[in-house]
Amino acid sequence: MECLIGMAVGWFYLSVLALCSLGSMCILSTIYWIWYWQGGFAWDGTVLMFNWHPVLMVTGMVVFYSAASLVYRLPQSWVGPKLPWKFGHAAMHLLAFILTVLGLHAVFDFHSHRKIPNLYSLHSWLGITTVFLFACQWFLGFAVFLLPWASVQLRSLLKPFHVFFGASVLSLAIASVISGINEKLFSSLKNGTNSYSSLPSEAVFANCSGMLVVVFGLLVLYILLASSWKRPELGMQAERQVWGFGLPFQVGVGPGLGKGHPVKTWALPGRPTQ
Repeated sequence: MECLIGMAVGWFYLSVLALCSLGSMCILSTIYWIWYWQGGFAWDGTVLMFNWHPVLMVTGMVVFYSAASLVYRLPQSWVGPKLPWKFGHAAMHLLAFILTVLGLHAVFDFHSHRKIPNLYSLHSWLGITTVFLFACQWFLGFAVFLLPWASVQLRSLLKPFHVFFGASVLSLAIASVISGINEKLFSSLKNGTNSYSSLPSEAVFANCSGMLVVVFGLLVLYILLASSWKRPELGMQAERQVWGFGLPFQVGVGPGLGKGHPVKTWALPGRPTQ
């Protein structure tokens, strides 16, 4: 495993550096767009309250969600107990979900004050579907993969679906952000001297911000799908031992790990430890 980790660490951290830079640029460019061209922020039911919506959705549904999804790609998570990384994964996703709910509250409250109908556009349908799938994904993950009641067979059965819908939610979130930027520009750039089709400076900047989100999301999806950066499957029994539900184990030295790298080998009924 040392060889596997050594091969992946360099490229991984280079990609992490690029992701941190792109993620920060996505958030800061959205804040700058709203602050400079849309009048800033408030929490008073006016359009300034709506302005929190794009910032919170980009921060929560795209950047923080992506960071939470990549927890298991950290090489440090490849060895040792998996449970602490599960808590980190769940906690970061919960933070992303809280920011997302605040972003929804901002737009719904603004619509309520202005007597504007909710959920009538394609962007809103796509966005609310994304948030619903995110909520289902989090609660399923918490119930099955974090709590100790689920069997190894059930976790193995549901894991491919959990991974698939995790990547799907991120893809839908990116699509929602892009459609939301487009919808906001169409609604705010209406007059003939400053129409969207004439590509004023606000449109160019907001379009570039949207492209940053796309590039960021594609890089995250690449890292999630790259097999060389996935945690090696050493068995799920150790997780049950941490909770006190596992079988007895002995500490040994895994093949290829060398001295000083103990791993747990399980004493299965009728089968000697290796």
